[in-house]
Amino acid sequence: MSDDRPVRGRCPLCGKPRQQAFRPFCSRRCADLDLARWIGGNYRIAGQVAYDGDGDPAAGHDRDEGPGGAS
Repeated sequence: MSDDRPVRGRCPLCGKPRQQAFRPFCSRRCADLDLARWIGGNYRIAGQVAYDGDGDPAAGHDRDEGPGGAS
């Protein structure tokens, strides 16, 4: 059996039919584009800045970004 067979649904990036080998995407290109968006910070999960025990933002967070956005 080939991994190139389509699966139900559409690619979330371009809308082409999904391929089993790259699910939920249609191709390596779309999978790589999605990964690049995650790495580049284009996708973010909404929430408040996490603080360590000293009241400083935890590692990986900018000091000027708080619940109200950048200041």
